[in-house]
Amino acid sequence: MTRDFNDHRTTRRTFLGGAAALAGVAALPRRGLGVEDARPNSVFGGVRVGCITYSYRGEAESAQDTLKALIDDGLSETELMGGPIQSFAGLGRGHSDADRQAQLARCAELRKMFNDAGVNIHIHKLAFGRDDADIDFHFEVAKVLGCKAITTERNEPMVKRLAPFAEKHKVWVAFHNHTDNTPTIEDIDPLMQVGDYVGFNFDIGHYVAGTKGKSPVPVIEKYHEKIVSLHLKDRTVAGGNVPWGQGQTPIKEVLQLLKKEKWPIYADIEVEYPIPEGSSAVKEVAKCVAYCKEALA
Repeated sequence: MTRDFNDHRTTRRTFLGGAAALAGVAALPRRGLGVEDARPNSVFGGVRVGCITYSYRGEAESAQDTLKALIDDGLSETELMGGPIQSFAGLGRGHSDADRQAQLARCAELRKMFNDAGVNIHIHKLAFGRDDADIDFHFEVAKVLGCKAITTERNEPMVKRLAPFAEKHKVWVAFHNHTDNTPTIEDIDPLMQVGDYVGFNFDIGHYVAGTKGKSPVPVIEKYHEKIVSLHLKDRTVAGGNVPWGQGQTPIKEVLQLLKKEKWPIYADIEVEYPIPEGSSAVKEVAKCVAYCKEALA
C-alpha cells in the first residue's frame, strides 16, 4: 500500500483536526516539572520507564487526555492503547486506500503531538483485524507512530501468522503473558523460535502470580535479547493485585538488573490494583514513577 499523505481528498480535514489537537496540547500543564515548558523525562539510571495507558482507564480516554495524564506523571515513554489511537485517527471508519491514507496521516499528527510534548510512543496495542490487509495496516500504523513494537496477547496460532508481517515491516510483535501462559525457562520457549521480530512483552507481576512466587529475573536474563518491554505491577503469590511494595513481585530487583546490564528494555508501569478511595489513576501512576526513580537512584 502506498501512503500519500498529501492526498487532496484528506488534507484539509486532517489539517484542521490536527491543528485543533496541537493547540490544545500546547496548553497542557507541566505539573511538578519545575519549569513551565519543560518536557517530561522518565529515563532513570539509563532505564526507560514508561506506562501502558491502560493504567488510566476510566479517567483518560482521548489522545489529548491521555497525553495530559502522561505529562502530569512526568513520563516520556508510553505503550499506547488502541482507544486513543482509534478515536484520534478514525481507525475503522473505512477501509479503502484513501481512508487508510487519511488514517495514517492522522497517526502522523498523533505522533507529532506526543513527540512535541516530549513523549515517545514506543509500542501500540491495537486489536488485529481478521484479514491480512488489516494486519499489514496495523504494522503501518506502528511505523507511522514511531513504535518499536506492537503488543498483543500470547496466542500460539497468532505467533506464526504475525511473524512474517513483523519481519516485513521490521517492527517487533511482542506477546504479553498472563498467569496461565508464562514464558518457558527450562527449555527455549517455542515462541522465540518463530521469527527474528517476535518477542516478549513480559509481565513480571503475572509471572510471579502464575508461578506461585518464582522470580522473573532468570527469565529476563535468559531472554533479554527477545524482551521488548516489561509490564511492572506488584502481585502476591496468591494472585492479588496490590499497591507497589505490598506484594511479592521484585520490581526493584528487576529495575536494578536493567540498569546494571544496560539492556534496552522498556519498563512500563501498569496500575492494575484498585484505585484507593480519594486517589486517582494519575496519582497512583505518579507513586509508581517515584518508586522506579528511587529504585534506580
